[in-house]
Parts: sequence; C-alpha cells; structure tokens
Amino acid sequence: MTAISFSAVPRPMPSRSTALAVVAGLACALAIGKAVPVAIDSVSGVLVPLCATAAESSPLDKVEPIGSYALPNVPGKRVTIVRVSYGPGGFSRPHRHSGSVTAYITKGEIRSQLGGGPVETFAVGQSFFEPPGSTHLVSANASMTEPAELIAVFVADEGAQLTTFIE
Repeated sequence: MTAISFSAVPRPMPSRSTALAVVAGLACALAIGKAVPVAIDSVSGVLVPLCATAAESSPLDKVEPIGSYALPNVPGKRVTIVRVSYGPGGFSRPHRHSGSVTAYITKGEIRSQLGGGPVETFAVGQSFFEPPGSTHLVSANASMTEPAELIAVFVADEGAQLTTFIE
C-alpha cells in the first residue's frame, strides 16, 4: 500500500484590494436587497394598466350588459345577462359574485378556476357554473393570439353588487 501524506499548503493572504472588493460587493448586495421591494412596487404600478381587467375598461377586455330582469316568480331576485370579451391573453382579477352565475362560451377558449379546484379550459358551446360567493381565482382567455368571449347569466338579489374583486 502506498502511503499518502497531506501537508498543509500555505495559502497566500488576500490582497487589500481583494478584501475591499469583497466588502464592496456585500455592501452592494445589501443595498440592492433593500431597494428591491421599492423597485417591485414601482414595476407593479407600471404593469397594472398593462394587465387591465374587464372591470377596468381595457380596450381589449370588456363587460357589456345585455339585459337585466326582475324575476316575478321569485320576489327580490333578478337575472342579469352580460357578454364578457377577452382580448388575446386577457383575464380578470380574482373575484367573487353575490349570486349564482352560469357562463356559456361563445368564442375561443376560457380558462377558469373556482376556489381550490383545478384550472379547467372551456371551448365554444361549453358552460360552467359558479355557486354564490365562490372565489373565481382564474378567469382568462386561454389564447395569447385569438380573442375569447362568454355570456354570463347572474341570478342574484335585487340591487346586489354582482362582482367584487379580491385584493
């Protein structure tokens, strides 16, 4: 067997300029770490208009009322019908509705996620239902190149705010 001996190899001390560079790098990292939250807030302020939702009247994403009618056989309830149009890549912020909602896809494909359920994609001719008060986490055009559209039918209390965005 061959014996292997390890001997301490002297290492040169870092030069003063190397030590200063390391300290300066750490100082810069600390400064950047403190500035990042401010930068993120600034960037998100700029991105908000770019990520406008139907409720914010983006030119590509919009909600158009079609009709609203009191239900004579169900006192205090109203049915409201709206067309929701999403431009390519369009979406709505997470929200909830005060009443029951049935959505029917009329153009393109819509991605949807309620509460903790799976993200589902619905095509033209398909529909989905949202129970009152459920959290609609994802409501978006599935395409980045083509528009999408759905018709939403709400049944809610007379005078209720139909959509509440979640902050």
